[in-house]
Amino acid sequence: MDAQVKILIADDESVIIDFFDVMLTKLGFKVERSENGLDVLDKVKNFQPDIILLDNIMPGMIGREIAKTLKSDPAYRNISIIMISALDDVKEKVASFEAGVDHYITKPFNFTEVLARINASLRNRVLFNQIQVRETRLALAEELNRDLKENLSLFTGSINELDKTISGICKNLDGNLCKEIKPISDKIASVSKHISALESRIEKTINELDNMKKDEIGFPALENQIRKMLHQEQQ
Repeated sequence: MDAQVKILIADDESVIIDFFDVMLTKLGFKVERSENGLDVLDKVKNFQPDIILLDNIMPGMIGREIAKTLKSDPAYRNISIIMISALDDVKEKVASFEAGVDHYITKPFNFTEVLARINASLRNRVLFNQIQVRETRLALAEELNRDLKENLSLFTGSINELDKTISGICKNLDGNLCKEIKPISDKIASVSKHISALESRIEKTINELDNMKKDEIGFPALENQIRKMLHQEQQ
């Protein structure tokens, strides 16, 4: 792995923690451990994991409460949570997904499935990051276009004032001097024409961006839709 993925293992069974610690470390992941629900939140702050393998029934705080707490905090909401629980009840799964869990695996588990869920979480993370980068780029492009439009309008006003000033000066000069000044006026007219064309293109781009935004699904809403679809597949 280019950037070492960090996984927090949270389970009150030391055998399970030891197993995951050995297997995931061999695969190149950086692993941290926690055996208490309240300790998980502190470990998250200090370790900053990419993924949490989270047992549901833990002392101190149950897994659902941990997931809900983390997902409600913007600083930690992007951490992928894989719940590994002995509870196979559909209501329990739904409640866990509603709390913010990304994947749900029942015990006894197969390590191959756990690893598949980890890889799926990493792929989803890349997808969400790409969408977020796209949104940021579009926002920057929109801001740039509006700034350009505003500054071009100011520049056009200055150019027009300069052209009026030259015309006023020319009235007080003889014909020969006016002829020498005329190329400047012609150049100003040419620049004004190009600026006008550029303003039209910027205005068109702004309108297109505004039309795109009317049908656009915001990143948080899109992320929630994708997560819901993934949850439905797991149920």
